[in-house]
Amino acid sequence: MRLSSYLLIPVLFTSFIAKGQVNSGLFVQDSLKLAGAGYAFTEGCSRDAEGNVFFTDQPNDKIWKYDVSSGGMTLFMDKTGRSNGTYFDKKGNLLVCADEKGAIWSVSPDGQVSILLDQFNGKQFNGPNDLWINNKGAIYFTDPYYQRDYWTRTKPDLGSQDVYYLAKGATAAVKVADGLKQPNGIVGTPDGRFLYVADIGDGKTYRYEILKNGNLASRKLIAEKGSDGMTLDERGNLYLTGGEGVNIFDSTGLALGTIKVPKGASNVCFAGKNRKLLFITAKDAVYTIPMQVSGVE
Repeated sequence: MRLSSYLLIPVLFTSFIAKGQVNSGLFVQDSLKLAGAGYAFTEGCSRDAEGNVFFTDQPNDKIWKYDVSSGGMTLFMDKTGRSNGTYFDKKGNLLVCADEKGAIWSVSPDGQVSILLDQFNGKQFNGPNDLWINNKGAIYFTDPYYQRDYWTRTKPDLGSQDVYYLAKGATAAVKVADGLKQPNGIVGTPDGRFLYVADIGDGKTYRYEILKNGNLASRKLIAEKGSDGMTLDERGNLYLTGGEGVNIFDSTGLALGTIKVPKGASNVCFAGKNRKLLFITAKDAVYTIPMQVSGVE
């Protein structure tokens, strides 16, 4: 697969904004490399303890593993409950948003499945989409509604699209954010103080303060841009995915620039032992690009 011509021009990452030129030195655009292709729609990438990446191909109902040392791909799991977003817990289990039946699964390293959650107040979730686990082992996840061609249902059980919290060891979720059109990407800071949520339906990304009981407060608009998936680096920069590629903002919402990706990007995570390789899912393909900063997830 040939990359678009603009990827052949060695240009340092540069962005022009109202206050002038910003050159962050985060990456070199020409370093973007195709890591794999031939999928239906790639999503839900997460880094394991060794730095390898697991990602989903939801239409084909599969989870793939990308080995950062060899650059090779292996099939980790077939029949995944139509998994979308993923995240590793501290025990090495891969937690997945299995939206075929509106559930959150925990998948052990050998592929054994445990269902952590599959309903809210007796009603099926819309379709858990993306999740983040805090340092206490609690889960935050978004629950938008996207009508899937593999569903038998044609309308949601729930009347809204919200963000939920599942405390460690709990069997019932708590709604912690509402008033959103279509929440999608989600990520939290490693100190557990803040949670970022993208309302892709409204083209906005917010930051919430995380309270001691897990509830959210003090919603603040960070970017006039939604996101399918997102991640953070050690400087607190926020990486949002969309039609152009990966859009990077600092913690105040200042736009730093965009990693251009053919056909756009759906999700993103830092990979490798030192977390300095950015892994990008992008429709029928996946890409990597070396970074000058480390990720924190």
